[in-house]
Amino acid sequence: MKKMMFLGLSLFSLMVQAQTARKFTIDLTEDGKAQMVCFLPETHSGKAIVGVPGGGYSMLSNTHEGYLASEWLNQQGIAYFVVNYRLPNGDRTIPIGDVEKGIRIVRDSAQAWSINPHDVGIMGFSAGGHLSSVISTHADFDVRPDFSILFYPVISMDERLSHKWSCVNFLSEEGQKNPELVRDFSTQNAVRRHLTPPAIIISASDDRLVPFVTNGLEYYKAMRMAGNDCAMYVYPTGDHGFGFGPWFKYHKQMLEDLKNWLNDRQVPKPDAVRVACVGNSITDGHGIDMATAYGYPALLQKKLGSDYWVKNFGVSSRTLLNKGDFPYMNEMAWKDALAFKPDIVVIKLGTNDSKPQNWQYGKEFKQDLEQMIKELRAVSPKARIILCTPIPAFKSSWDINDAVITNEIIPIQQKVAKNFGLEIIDLHTLFSNSADMVQEDGIHPNQKGVGRMADIVFEQLKK
Repeated sequence: MKKMMFLGLSLFSLMVQAQTARKFTIDLTEDGKAQMVCFLPETHSGKAIVGVPGGGYSMLSNTHEGYLASEWLNQQGIAYFVVNYRLPNGDRTIPIGDVEKGIRIVRDSAQAWSINPHDVGIMGFSAGGHLSSVISTHADFDVRPDFSILFYPVISMDERLSHKWSCVNFLSEEGQKNPELVRDFSTQNAVRRHLTPPAIIISASDDRLVPFVTNGLEYYKAMRMAGNDCAMYVYPTGDHGFGFGPWFKYHKQMLEDLKNWLNDRQVPKPDAVRVACVGNSITDGHGIDMATAYGYPALLQKKLGSDYWVKNFGVSSRTLLNKGDFPYMNEMAWKDALAFKPDIVVIKLGTNDSKPQNWQYGKEFKQDLEQMIKELRAVSPKARIILCTPIPAFKSSWDINDAVITNEIIPIQQKVAKNFGLEIIDLHTLFSNSADMVQEDGIHPNQKGVGRMADIVFEQLKK
């Protein structure tokens, strides 16, 4: 009998989920007009979520779109932080700055609060969903979230397609007259391949306030077209503003869907070795559907395992040359790669530089490559830097010239590698008899080719 009672008590204790262990408030501004309410769980999973309430940018709906989520999230071992941001009144930088400061505090306090700084997400509702998507697409690397949860989000800033007052309050009436501003902050237009964090979008089909088809669906489409990780759950009914309210007909199903999505995410360890893959369309994964999962950097991640954190900073069409038609070092991806502070950098550039309009500046290729190396060493002095030569151009698609690659670009890469003590991978030689590993354009590796690239880089890293 005693054994049975002990077994029953043990099972009961296992069933009891973690609760909120500590609640406190942090002022984000000296006057206390912006605050962050913090809910730390008893048992920590390492995950954290910054909550951004809705309210049309005219008020804060921070109960069912804020605090009400704390109990469930803490039960999952997730630290939760609700940002009561200041309203924009036409100055969008005010709420953006408040939420970014909240994210920065969470990451800076990660060790003290038992949080993995690489597993900090954002969760926004309605106008707060728009603000969350703005920070997911526009913010600097250090405050960009690792994932986004968007409840029935305002996405478009075109008041004809969205919630009028969210648009006017965020951009101001004057801003609404600026087509470039409207386009830029209609965040489906700001999604960036590999750089915009994974997202889950939760909405109801009968939402009459923020039309799903012209808002949440547009963000999903942009993410999917970019090959970024994105999930979408559209429940039959619920209208707008259900949040974490138990009155929502699909509340339990929604929680289960959200829980499964959060648990399925692969999260890098806090001390993982950081590998930055820098390059053009071959690194980016041109022609590889869902390159975030099937491009060479993604396959390299699978081979290296959880002790490494591989990020793809490839951008199609880019040149190493700063006077090329699309210079890589002008890109957000390069800025992110530096902010990543990598331990290992794999550079695969040079293919597009061989085009006539770009190689007219070929005398500057060496100095531009040296500039890239110096900028990397400035942020990561001990980084292991590996130069990859371009793979052969089996066809002259887009005027890419294999003779220029072979006779001029590769010798410069070899010289710079020697001068700076860098490793070099001769992909040009390794792919010389591999026409079956490239797509019909004769330039970009096919799925077999990106697998071979991942193998080659893996072998080099493990030397």
